[in-house]
Amino acid sequence: MGETVENARRSIGARRNPDSADAIREAAEAVLLEKGYAGFSIEAVARRARAGKPTIYRWWPSKAALLLDVYQRQKRDIDYGGTDSVEEDMFRFLRSLFVQWRETPAGDIFRSLIAEAQSDPTAAAALADYARERREHRARIIERGIARGEVRSDVDPMLVADLLASYAWTHLITGRLDESDEAIRAAARLIARGIVV
Repeated sequence: MGETVENARRSIGARRNPDSADAIREAAEAVLLEKGYAGFSIEAVARRARAGKPTIYRWWPSKAALLLDVYQRQKRDIDYGGTDSVEEDMFRFLRSLFVQWRETPAGDIFRSLIAEAQSDPTAAAALADYARERREHRARIIERGIARGEVRSDVDPMLVADLLASYAWTHLITGRLDESDEAIRAAARLIARGIVV
């Protein structure tokens, strides 16, 4: 019987089986909901998913990597615009992000990741990699504006992407995700006025 279990574990761990990976993600979400970030551990996820810790670590090299994966599953329908207005695109992005952070577990998960990154170098590296990728997505809003001739050609899209993230992260960290559409639009307008032709 031990050999059968070992063979089963080997077959699960060799390549990421989508069903097994989903079971681990679902277990991670359940542990987070039930125990919060303080009670979240790879051991708890492994017990819940009935998976071996080595399998989890093979697919997610750290607790932070698994949390980021769970976060991305929670965070859906972020609107990066696509209108003919950079201000409108920034507003839509910020509003959709605030809604996701406020109305799903995504906000709490991301806040926990930011906290973990302050004392754990592995979490800090995972968060930095994720933030770099998201930065490029936000920068595309500005790049589209430059291509349309709406935004000045000397504007650095990455810098504006950082301004958008700073506004959003400040509100997340300080628990101010209940901003009205008018307040979010005012922030988008203020940033846009600094970059439009």
